[in-house]
Amino acid sequence: QVQLVQSGGGLVQTGGSLRLSCAVSGRTFSSYEMGWFRQAPGKEREFVASIWSTGMTSYADSVKGRFSISRVNAENTVYLQMSSLKPEDTAVYYCAADRWVIGIRSTYWGQGTQVTVSS
Repeated sequence: QVQLVQSGGGLVQTGGSLRLSCAVSGRTFSSYEMGWFRQAPGKEREFVASIWSTGMTSYADSVKGRFSISRVNAENTVYLQMSSLKPEDTAVYYCAADRWVIGIRSTYWGQGTQVTVSS
Protein backbone atom coordinates (compact mmCIF):
# COMPACT_ATOMS: atom_id res chain seq x y z
CA GLN A 1 0.00 0.00 0.00
CA VAL A 2 1.27 3.44 -0.91
CA GLN A 3 1.06 6.14 1.75
CA LEU A 4 1.42 9.87 1.22
CA VAL A 5 2.36 12.07 4.17
CA GLN A 6 2.10 15.81 3.73
CA SER A 7 3.86 18.59 5.61
CA GLY A 8 4.07 22.34 5.37
CA GLY A 9 1.24 24.77 4.99
CA GLY A 10 -0.08 27.20 7.57
CA LEU A 11 -1.00 30.87 7.74
CA VAL A 12 0.68 33.50 5.57
CA GLN A 13 -0.05 37.05 4.52
CA THR A 14 -0.95 38.07 0.99
CA GLY A 15 2.16 38.07 -1.16
CA GLY A 16 3.94 35.56 1.03
CA SER A 17 5.35 32.14 0.24
CA LEU A 18 4.93 28.61 1.51
CA ARG A 19 6.27 25.22 0.53
CA LEU A 20 4.32 22.00 0.79
CA SER A 21 5.96 18.59 0.88
CA CYS A 22 4.56 15.15 0.23
CA ALA A 23 6.58 12.07 1.13
CA VAL A 24 5.56 8.80 -0.51
CA SER A 25 6.21 5.35 0.92
CA GLY A 26 7.33 2.43 -1.21
CA ARG A 27 9.89 1.80 -3.90
CA THR A 28 7.84 2.74 -6.95
CA PHE A 29 7.65 6.50 -6.49
CA SER A 30 9.34 7.26 -9.79
CA SER A 31 6.59 5.43 -11.70
CA TYR A 32 3.84 7.70 -10.39
CA GLU A 33 2.54 10.92 -11.81
CA MET A 34 2.35 13.27 -8.82
CA GLY A 35 -0.08 16.08 -8.40
CA TRP A 36 -1.41 18.73 -6.06
CA PHE A 37 -5.08 19.55 -5.69
CA ARG A 38 -6.94 21.94 -3.42
CA GLN A 39 -10.41 22.34 -1.98
CA ALA A 40 -11.76 25.60 -0.65
CA PRO A 41 -14.78 25.73 1.68
CA GLY A 42 -17.98 25.13 -0.24
CA LYS A 43 -16.14 24.34 -3.47
CA GLU A 44 -15.14 21.20 -5.30
CA ARG A 45 -11.60 19.88 -5.27
CA GLU A 46 -9.61 21.38 -8.13
CA PHE A 47 -6.37 20.61 -9.91
CA VAL A 48 -3.36 22.76 -9.05
CA ALA A 49 -0.27 21.19 -10.59
CA SER A 50 1.21 17.89 -11.67
CA ILE A 51 4.58 16.43 -12.57
CA TRP A 52 5.38 13.31 -14.53
CA SER A 53 8.28 10.99 -13.82
CA THR A 54 10.04 12.65 -16.77
CA GLY A 55 9.83 15.98 -14.99
CA MET A 56 7.24 17.45 -17.34
CA THR A 57 4.87 19.72 -15.45
CA SER A 58 1.38 21.11 -15.82
CA TYR A 59 -0.35 23.94 -13.93
CA ALA A 60 -3.79 25.37 -13.47
CA ASP A 61 -4.07 28.80 -15.07
CA SER A 62 -4.82 30.34 -11.69
CA VAL A 63 -1.38 29.44 -10.31
CA LYS A 64 0.87 29.67 -13.37
CA GLY A 65 3.90 31.81 -12.71
CA ARG A 66 3.33 31.71 -8.94
CA PHE A 67 3.51 28.02 -8.01
CA SER A 68 6.20 25.50 -8.87
CA ILE A 69 5.96 21.72 -8.54
CA SER A 70 9.07 19.58 -8.28
CA ARG A 71 10.02 16.06 -7.30
CA VAL A 72 13.10 14.33 -5.97
CA ASN A 73 12.81 10.67 -6.85
CA ALA A 74 15.73 9.71 -4.63
CA GLU A 75 13.81 11.13 -1.67
CA ASN A 76 10.35 9.87 -2.72
CA THR A 77 9.11 13.43 -2.26
CA VAL A 78 7.16 15.96 -4.26
CA TYR A 79 7.10 19.66 -3.43
CA LEU A 80 4.83 22.58 -4.18
CA GLN A 81 6.50 25.96 -3.84
CA MET A 82 3.87 28.67 -3.60
CA SER A 83 4.75 32.33 -4.03
CA SER A 84 2.82 35.59 -4.38
CA LEU A 85 0.00 33.97 -2.46
CA LYS A 86 -3.49 35.44 -2.64
CA PRO A 87 -6.50 35.07 -0.33
CA GLU A 88 -8.18 32.99 -3.04
CA ASP A 89 -5.41 30.40 -2.65
CA THR A 90 -6.82 29.58 0.79
CA ALA A 91 -7.80 25.91 0.78
CA VAL A 92 -6.93 22.47 1.98
CA TYR A 93 -4.20 21.16 -0.28
CA TYR A 94 -3.87 17.48 -1.16
CA CYS A 95 -1.10 15.62 -2.91
CA ALA A 96 -1.90 12.64 -5.09
CA ALA A 97 0.00 9.79 -6.70
CA ASP A 98 -1.42 8.23 -9.85
CA ARG A 99 -0.34 5.56 -12.29
CA TRP A 100 -1.64 3.00 -14.77
CA VAL A 101 -0.31 -0.56 -14.75
CA ILE A 102 -1.68 -3.13 -17.22
CA GLY A 103 -4.90 -1.18 -17.60
CA ILE A 104 -5.42 -0.74 -13.88
CA ARG A 105 -5.34 2.73 -12.40
CA SER A 106 -4.13 3.33 -8.87
CA THR A 107 -4.58 6.68 -7.14
CA TYR A 108 -3.52 7.57 -3.63
CA TRP A 109 -4.10 10.74 -1.62
CA GLY A 110 -2.33 12.57 1.15
CA GLN A 111 -4.11 13.59 4.33
CA GLY A 112 -4.47 17.24 3.31
CA THR A 113 -2.92 20.37 4.76
CA GLN A 114 -4.50 23.75 5.37
CA VAL A 115 -3.14 26.84 3.64
CA THR A 116 -4.63 30.14 4.76
CA VAL A 117 -3.72 33.43 3.11
CA SER A 118 -4.78 36.51 5.04
CA SER A 119 -5.55 39.79 3.32
